[in-house]
Amino acid sequence: MYRLIDDIGKIYRHEPQPPYEQKNTPLSPALCMNLDTIRKNFGESADLAVRDIKLSGINAAVISIDNMIDKQVLAEGVLSPLFSFSFSSEPDTCFNEIKYKAVHTADIMETDSFEKIEAAVMSGFAVILINGCEKGIAVGIQGYASRSVSQPDSDVVQRGSKEGFVEALRVNMTLIRRRLKNPALKFETMTIGETGRTEIALCYLTDTVSPEILKTLRSRLKKINAKTVLASGYLVPFLEERNDFSFFSGVGVTERPDTVCGKLTEGRIAIMTDGVPSALIVPYLFTEYFQTLDDYSNRAYFATFTRILKYTAFFISVLLPGLFTALGTFDPEMFPTLLLNKIASSIAATPLSLTAETVLILFVYEIMREAGLRMPQPLGYAVSIVGGLVVGDTAVNAGLIGAPTLMVVAVTAISAYVVPDLYAPSCILRFIFALAGGLFGIWGIAALFSIVLINLCGKTSFGIPYMSPVSPFGAYFFRDVIIRAGWKILAKKTKTVQEMPGADIKGGQQENE
Repeated sequence: MYRLIDDIGKIYRHEPQPPYEQKNTPLSPALCMNLDTIRKNFGESADLAVRDIKLSGINAAVISIDNMIDKQVLAEGVLSPLFSFSFSSEPDTCFNEIKYKAVHTADIMETDSFEKIEAAVMSGFAVILINGCEKGIAVGIQGYASRSVSQPDSDVVQRGSKEGFVEALRVNMTLIRRRLKNPALKFETMTIGETGRTEIALCYLTDTVSPEILKTLRSRLKKINAKTVLASGYLVPFLEERNDFSFFSGVGVTERPDTVCGKLTEGRIAIMTDGVPSALIVPYLFTEYFQTLDDYSNRAYFATFTRILKYTAFFISVLLPGLFTALGTFDPEMFPTLLLNKIASSIAATPLSLTAETVLILFVYEIMREAGLRMPQPLGYAVSIVGGLVVGDTAVNAGLIGAPTLMVVAVTAISAYVVPDLYAPSCILRFIFALAGGLFGIWGIAALFSIVLINLCGKTSFGIPYMSPVSPFGAYFFRDVIIRAGWKILAKKTKTVQEMPGADIKGGQQENE
């Protein structure tokens, strides 16, 4: 038993990990040795294409990955000029002639190591190696299939752009550049993952971003030792503050390029991952979960009304089951008389207690939601129909669950989707509040709510207080929290996120380095 506990402790014990370092194995002057090493590294993969050619008597080779390149561009922009050009017999001179005269493509770069060659060919480049030369030429002729730009599925707006991010990183960078035609917009790329070698891009405005936040972000990214990065969620735990025990994340996620552009103008940084149709935003605050692009497309009074709806729906989705079980178990006299009679009769007609009944229905609903999400779409409708019949009318008529409890869970479930980005924390918190209310009553709800509130107020995101500008309060920034001011006020000179009240960027940086 002691060994088991010690092993579990080693798994979850925080230990500093060495940062991932990119290897740099230099090329050999001998072409045959370089090709043998590349074939060995790729394990004679079926999609590795090596074309042996001669350039005025000098042995050379063109290396590419099948279906990652445009073969027509390879033939017309690379091979045809190489075969028709009269090259020098000196390898170094031949290298410069290829780079500056022969090849007719826009994207050309030098590669001087096997790791750079492998990364280039796996990104849709064709690499030209020459016998007697210790470097190669990577030519960009990407031609792999990618999804076209379309409206995002989970971040829909009524009055705004219908374009969303796609899996191709370069396309996503273009979507942002089209909206921010500013030379201060900078993209900074790096590779993460020893196995996957996933390319990510940091996006920020050099004239608004905080150098301290940018330095902290780079430091945290360099410490990521994940083998592969197949989704943006892989990066989120590494970007959070150290010893952060909270249900809420200080890293935002969006599928919309216009949302990213709005955050960049506030001094934030976007992290885009190749192969992922979304972007991460840091730093990210709690109040931003309740802001959507439609809020700024509508009139100020209606945007304020929808903000109030969102905050109300969030509190309903978290607190309503707990308050229902607390009042029904310990303080039933607080219900109106007619409602109390209904609740009392339903409790008397069902075999379970009010707390067990509420938790059970919440659990069954989560099973149905997960099944409808994972199953094929035609079967998803069948799951909805069966769930509505079984968990709804049939279960109530059979006396297994009470109608008031079912109504409370239904209102809670609907309210949770008003702010979809907070569904995960609200899902877990509603279970905890339901149990706390059923076991300890209204005092359990109050104590647990205080714990959650203290956790939120003590949390920071890259040195910015997570609950800012609510706590600590900032009157200037509060114009866009619950009450959204008109555009004549919002269009005035804006402050950046590092100017939030209570911001301690330098202190947060020193803590994490």
